[in-house]
Amino acid sequence: MADANKPIPTFSHEKIETNNFLMIVLILLVIAIGGLVEIVPLFFQKSTTQAVEGLKPYTPLQLAGRDVYIREGCYNCHSQMIRPFRAETLRYGPYSVAGEFVYDHPFQWGSKRTGPDLHRVGGRYSDEWHRIHLTNPRDLVPESNMPAYPWLLKAQLDPADMAPRLKALRRLGVPYSDEEVAKAGEEVQGRTEMDAVIAYLQVLGTARK
Repeated sequence: MADANKPIPTFSHEKIETNNFLMIVLILLVIAIGGLVEIVPLFFQKSTTQAVEGLKPYTPLQLAGRDVYIREGCYNCHSQMIRPFRAETLRYGPYSVAGEFVYDHPFQWGSKRTGPDLHRVGGRYSDEWHRIHLTNPRDLVPESNMPAYPWLLKAQLDPADMAPRLKALRRLGVPYSDEEVAKAGEEVQGRTEMDAVIAYLQVLGTARK
């Protein structure tokens, strides 16, 4: 028979704070529950899962440019997330919403502000401006600390790479048709990596414009 006078064991602050293993387990449990509560609902909200009106999947040339953009580490200095602050919306335009990035895998949001935000750069400058800027940024912005990328002018895109890339993105939900996949290589035939990066930059943020 149980002793009625025996105290029932309880978790006290002292017991938790003096037991490192127990403290770690409880912290991880709280973080996991909090993360699930905040993240799971986003998978069912239209604002985060459906494309904004006017948004189209990247063309093969734009997609190749995005891959070069990531490869060269442009995201290390440039964010593609305009925050809902007056100073940013006055400079760049409407703040970013999740529906603009449903076809980006991975998306290029971030907080790095070494260089200007590039989310609304599409259509702001001419192709030739971008070409000069990427070849030698200081020809246009003397105080720029951005590195030059002259090799992009000569590097040719490989048409054979494009169809597999579109197929992989289609598995992730990007609505590429069989015809678009089949013609992907033709659309980048004879084009350079410079052409591709410029095509990518010129489409950034244009859906909501």
